[in-house]
Amino acid sequence: MAVRGLLTGLPWWVKWVAIPVIAVVVFGSLIATAVYFVVSLLFKALVFVALVGGLVYAVRKFKGSSPSAHDGW
Repeated sequence: MAVRGLLTGLPWWVKWVAIPVIAVVVFGSLIATAVYFVVSLLFKALVFVALVGGLVYAVRKFKGSSPSAHDGW
C-alpha cells in the first residue's frame, strides 16, 4: 500500500498538522543535534577564517615595518 493511498481519506489537519507534530516530537532531538552541529561548524569556520586573516595581517604589518623586509627567514 502506498503512502498516498494511506493518507487519502484523512482530514487536512491530520496530514498538515498532526503528522508533522508527531515527527518533530519523535525526531526533535535528532533535528536539534543536526542544527547544533551545522551552526557549531559554521561558527568554528568563521573563527578560523578570522584568526588566519588576523595572522596574515599581523605578519604583513610586521614585515612591512622591519628594515630587513626582503631578507626572509
